[in-house]
Amino acid sequence: MRSAGVADVAVDVFRQAWTELAQGRSGAIGEDDIEPVTELDSLADLDPDADPTALGRTAVVKLNGGLGTSMGMDRAKSLVPVREGRSFLELTIEQVRRARERSGARLPLVLMNSFRTREDSLAVLARHPDLAVEGVDPDFLQSQEPKLLAEDLSPVRWPANPELEWCPPGHGDLYPSLLASGMLEQLRDAGFRYAMVSNSDNVGAAPSAAIADWFARSGAPLAMEVCRRTGADRKGGHLALRREDGRLILREKAQAAPADADAFGDIERHRYFNTNTLWLDLDQVAAVLRERGGVLGLPLIRNEKTVDPTDPTSPSVVQIETAMGSAIEVFDGATAIEVPRSRFRPVKTTDDLLVLRSDCFELTDDAELRPACDPLPLVTLGDHYTTLAAFESRFPHGAPSLRQARSLTVEGDWTFGRSVRVVGEAVLGSTAGARPVPDHSTVGPDGVQAAG
Repeated sequence: MRSAGVADVAVDVFRQAWTELAQGRSGAIGEDDIEPVTELDSLADLDPDADPTALGRTAVVKLNGGLGTSMGMDRAKSLVPVREGRSFLELTIEQVRRARERSGARLPLVLMNSFRTREDSLAVLARHPDLAVEGVDPDFLQSQEPKLLAEDLSPVRWPANPELEWCPPGHGDLYPSLLASGMLEQLRDAGFRYAMVSNSDNVGAAPSAAIADWFARSGAPLAMEVCRRTGADRKGGHLALRREDGRLILREKAQAAPADADAFGDIERHRYFNTNTLWLDLDQVAAVLRERGGVLGLPLIRNEKTVDPTDPTSPSVVQIETAMGSAIEVFDGATAIEVPRSRFRPVKTTDDLLVLRSDCFELTDDAELRPACDPLPLVTLGDHYTTLAAFESRFPHGAPSLRQARSLTVEGDWTFGRSVRVVGEAVLGSTAGARPVPDHSTVGPDGVQAAG
């Protein structure tokens, strides 16, 4: 790691996590060790016209290291076009600009990049010189760590593609990377006390004067935005209270024992999931990092994969990861706030992307995507749509209308024509080859129903 230029603090974090892994610690959190969270403050109860003073001392940090490999991409996922030709990053830029106009805040936009996302992302920011804030760089780099052979936890060697010997440490790397890069002190020196941190593919996480004011008044070192879980969120992590000390913690699926699977998925018992949008008090974060030598000791997540994700016969490896939100248990007085689902619009698959591009959302003047139907339809696209390139080629005229759809399931290889409308619980079945969905047709429970 040192020979690759990884910062000493990141090496120390990895050393501690590797030691815990080698000692057999899995990071498991038992159901008997936690209690459900029942009451939280809510954004719905806050004044939408809150004092913008706190927002004026806030920086917007976007986690931008993801390459969108799940969609077959090899560059920053934030550069994928979302609406009207604008990418996630461009929508974020416009949200920041509009929030500045409304509040008078400086609101720097800072990206946590990886080496593979940095060049393209900074090129986009360079086209918007008005975004620059004196004394604050536009980005800092996340760390990297070796993938470990599952059989003995030694660093894997893969001469066919040495880049595959390395992996990101998960978004829990935010904290040591803020410290090691100097960005933490840079923001504080420039007069910023707070940071709103979110994923670059979550266009719902726009700057909020109301939340900034609430957070500043709370005096908390860290606050997590959470939403109510639904049936679709059973597999995702949830917020809980640790019985031992009463602290809020985050439990991910990988940390739940098989015997606790039913309790983990019980959305009435465990009501809230982490949107991965955090608010940080930079002064308090800096103090804890100094006290701990940059090592927060976040709960580890053992992620088992193959060294080449595209080759299931390649050696099995372990990737040690940590979750940014799990730091909620590290900081005394950390808290959470319930926010509406509109602040959580991530895109993990092309299924999500199709809904976001459709008429189920309207783009507001503040560059936010407002739902135009409730509930949103459930879209399930088959294997022919997994990669972004394949997806784009099968929707050459844009997304079909989904406002009247409850669900859309596509099992075969269908290419959608112009002005297609989807209604009800629509299904397009398996095909022997490529098939068209004609222009101006309607797709419903019985497939392509009519045209005209």
